Amino acid sequence: MIETQEQIVDLTACCTLNITGVEQKRLVAMFKALGNPIRFAIMKYLVTHPSCITGDIVQVLPIAQATVSQHLKVLREAGWISGTIEGPATCYELHKDNIAWFREKVGDIF
Repeated sequence: MIETQEQIVDLTACCTLNITGVEQKRLVAMFKALGNPIRFAIMKYLVTHPSCITGDIVQVLPIAQATVSQHLKVLREAGWISGTIEGPATCYELHKDNIAWFREKVGDIF
């Protein structure tokens, strides 16, 4: 069911996608995180530069380190990336298990 301001729409009669509850929220959060051009650019960078630190990303983006850190936080919370603390820096990489899950769910949709 989808709630709008005017009505509640029941899509069960026409929708064959079997995803609800926590899984649906997770999928929506992942899509939402990628909807920002800066976060999408960070993901593109991490594909070709695995295990990099925030400073590496700051060097290729036209925004401040604090802003990059906020975007990294959103991507981490959505499950796209993971970070490992190495001394004073955090080393970021793509979260392969979560990306595999995302691909599976998107494949079910399309």
